[in-house]
Amino acid sequence: MQLTQRHHEYWRKTLSITGILLAIWFVVTFVVAYFARDLQFNFFGWPFSFWVAAQGALIVYVIIIWYYARHMNRLDQEYGVAEAEED
Repeated sequence: MQLTQRHHEYWRKTLSITGILLAIWFVVTFVVAYFARDLQFNFFGWPFSFWVAAQGALIVYVIIIWYYARHMNRLDQEYGVAEAEED
C-alpha cells in the first residue's frame, strides 16, 4: 500500500507529540525527582522532595495522558481516521 502525503503528515505529527510528551515524562521521572533531594523547603507542609515523589509526578502523568488522548482524538478527526462512535 502506497502511503500518501497526508499519511506522512499524520504520522509525523503523531511521532512529534509522542516524542515531546515522552521528553516531559523523562524530565519529571528522572531529572526533577533526582534534583528534588537538594531542594530543602516545605511545599504545602511537606518536604518538596517527598511532594514531588508522592504527588507531583502523578499529577503530571495524568495530565500527559489526558493531553495525549485529547490531542490524538482531534488529530484523528482532522485526518479522517477517527473511530466511529456506536450508539
